[in-house]
Amino acid sequence: MAGKIPARGIKIVKRTTQPIPLRSWRILAATLALAVLGRTAHVSAHGVTARDAVFLQSINGIAVVPLLYLGAKHMVTGYDHLLFLCGVVFFLYRPKQVFLYVSLFTAGHSATLLAGALGGLRADPFLIDAIIGLSIVYKGFENIGGFSRLLGFEPDTRVAVLIFGLFHGLGLATKLQDLHLPRTGLVGNIVSFNVGVEIGQVLALSLVLIALLWWRRQPSYVRHAFAANTVLMTSGVVLMGYQIAGYFVGPR
Repeated sequence: MAGKIPARGIKIVKRTTQPIPLRSWRILAATLALAVLGRTAHVSAHGVTARDAVFLQSINGIAVVPLLYLGAKHMVTGYDHLLFLCGVVFFLYRPKQVFLYVSLFTAGHSATLLAGALGGLRADPFLIDAIIGLSIVYKGFENIGGFSRLLGFEPDTRVAVLIFGLFHGLGLATKLQDLHLPRTGLVGNIVSFNVGVEIGQVLALSLVLIALLWWRRQPSYVRHAFAANTVLMTSGVVLMGYQIAGYFVGPR
């Protein structure tokens, strides 16, 4: 079934009785450093750069092309969204499967992005981003067979991707809500931003899939797939911890 670890993946789990190679630990350390530094650098306006925030607040009327660009830029540079999507497609081999799961994610985050930015659906940005971190942990844990091996059941991946897509979209919406965008042309601008997000998602995923197609042809894919998903989970834990800490000690 799509989204589940393939038969060859069982070998990945069995091989984890051996120590993780030094190279994998280096990758893990680099991932953690990038996650912490990246989140710290973008703490202002919850992930929207100061320059982009000033531009968005100065818009008077519909600005389709700039909003398309900003939406695509936000997705391409939004490592939390990309980490989750990397986990989603990690063990997907058929184009039909990739299309199905990415479509479910798109439907979820588009719905809450529009509902939040246009309909006023509101949530605490720290808690939403913590759940986004949890989504990364979930997908890495599922990819290594954690649910079936430790808990004795496997959640429906399609439902999980859709639900987490809702939280990812709400996370995008909170970033826009905090900017108090001008109401003039707001609908067209938000729709343009959302379309830009989808364009950025297609571009980023295309690169990810190309890299995965190449890696799957290498012997290192089987050897290091478990370590890669461990890095994925650890990154999610770091993001969760940062946001939970921000919820309790950050500005309110």
